[in-house]
Amino acid sequence: MLKAAICDDDQPIREYLKELIEKRTKAEVSTFASGEEFLRSESHTAYDIILLDISLDKADDTNSLNGMDVARRIRETSDAIIIFVTALKEYVFDGYDVGAFNYLLKPIDEQKFIEVMDKAIEQINRKKPTEPLLIKTEGSYIKIPVENIIYAENEARKVVLHTKNMKEETYSFYEKMEVLEHKLGDGFFRSHRGFLVNLQEIEEYDNANIRLKNGETIFLSKQKYNSFVTAYMDYLRRQ
Repeated sequence: MLKAAICDDDQPIREYLKELIEKRTKAEVSTFASGEEFLRSESHTAYDIILLDISLDKADDTNSLNGMDVARRIRETSDAIIIFVTALKEYVFDGYDVGAFNYLLKPIDEQKFIEVMDKAIEQINRKKPTEPLLIKTEGSYIKIPVENIIYAENEARKVVLHTKNMKEETYSFYEKMEVLEHKLGDGFFRSHRGFLVNLQEIEEYDNANIRLKNGETIFLSKQKYNSFVTAYMDYLRRQ
């Protein structure tokens, strides 16, 4: 599922942008009132799209971050699509320095928003991984074809990949599940906080479990059921 973040110090703007995103596409949307709050979040490197106010209010704190500061920090760890939101058109050109995808002028025009969001989603879909996943395990780097990953699960501070057609059945490495979910893309679904499943490996499911083609069963949380069904149906339609 698409992951989007909104970082704007204006609460009505945050709520309106969240509403527009959820009207346009199925997405998990998080909102943040400041650049600092966004960067402190554990999942700030895992978003596909970030709508970012260029002129975040620094108020009386000269050490706080404006939108360009935040964008530069994002670019240190992420190639997420950044869409700047601004009331001042002259700020738009600053966005090229951080590879901004596009911009939206306040007040937000819904039709313009739709055009920009549709182009962003199209680009994200083109970028979804076909390249192998590169992991470091037991001191060695290993490339694992995405289609060979059956599912991933959390184990203490590590992620364990359960695979097929590989030398080993499992590979354990240090990674946050949110980051792995972002890397693997729409062909995988976070069925539970501890599980990330390859949709092509599903045999059947009910409201509590997913049975895989290899006979294993993994949890499907009650809160995730509806979004799972939507994601799985979308996946099947794409095949």
